[in-house]
Amino acid sequence: MKSEDTPFVGGPLDGRVLPVLLGLTGHPPKTYRVPVPDADGGPATVLVYRRVQSGRSRTLGLHQGWKYEYDPEGDTGRGLKWPWSKGAARGGATPESHADE
Repeated sequence: MKSEDTPFVGGPLDGRVLPVLLGLTGHPPKTYRVPVPDADGGPATVLVYRRVQSGRSRTLGLHQGWKYEYDPEGDTGRGLKWPWSKGAARGGATPESHADE
């Protein structure tokens, strides 16, 4: 598998460049999760980094690579990716509520 040296910005990994495995499209994953074990033996803390564009070239505006920025909120982003999943959390419609119509 291919990997790419990717810089990390912010958080505990600030300034580090780590090799990240590339997916089938040749891009690193959109989120990078780093589990940090608790010193007291409790549950591990998960640091979340989000992939962003590193920059663009001046002349043609071409993509120049990726970097990861620290997400202090730590949202894992593992929920359902259905249109009704966000509305259900706010009291909106769910697929089951429309079954009776």
